[in-house]
Amino acid sequence: MLKAVLFDMDGVIVDTEPLHHKAYHSMFSDFGLNVTTEHYESFTGQSTKNVCKALCTHFGLDEDPVDLELTKRKHFNSLFDTDNSLQLLDGVYELIKDYHDNEITLVLASSASRSTINKVFDKFDLDKYFKAKISGAELKASKPHPEIFLRAAELSGHDKKNCIVIEDSTNGILAANAADIFCVGYDSKHSKNQDYSKANKVISSFNEINYEVSKYFFE
Repeated sequence: MLKAVLFDMDGVIVDTEPLHHKAYHSMFSDFGLNVTTEHYESFTGQSTKNVCKALCTHFGLDEDPVDLELTKRKHFNSLFDTDNSLQLLDGVYELIKDYHDNEITLVLASSASRSTINKVFDKFDLDKYFKAKISGAELKASKPHPEIFLRAAELSGHDKKNCIVIEDSTNGILAANAADIFCVGYDSKHSKNQDYSKANKVISSFNEINYEVSKYFFE
């Protein structure tokens, strides 16, 4: 029986990828890094902290990864405050409210930083719907490691067999698989070059997983 839904944020609730793309590439320019499109797309679903650590290793940089992280966050925060294009994805507010109205526990499990999560939730008044929020930046391992979803299930107060994950990234889907939690892969127009083959169900619209549909996933 469905008891809890564990939401990713970027690419599921909001599409902050254009802002992240601009912020990352501004940071790459600041540090003189030539990051290919394929390399950049491999970051999807990972925390900024771990991405910056990986960049330092890949390019053999002497800089502290924290310096890259802070530079990227500075660019992102500036864009968040000035770019008015950021909106909730089509249908996600209705889905969140539908689950909430049917007493389904909601937990956010995002690789984004705590500050970014709070900015998004404040902007769109989402806190009242969610029992808990987890930032992957505060955990030891990033997706595709299952830690974030195991922790989210624990915070929901329900057995993981009664939870579903909604993810849009390869790394997120692999993390849900590793956690042994039913995973919905959201294949949206905002998701690029992600692998949904390991998702238990793949959708292109949130109408496909409203409460009346989702409650039968485990039967």
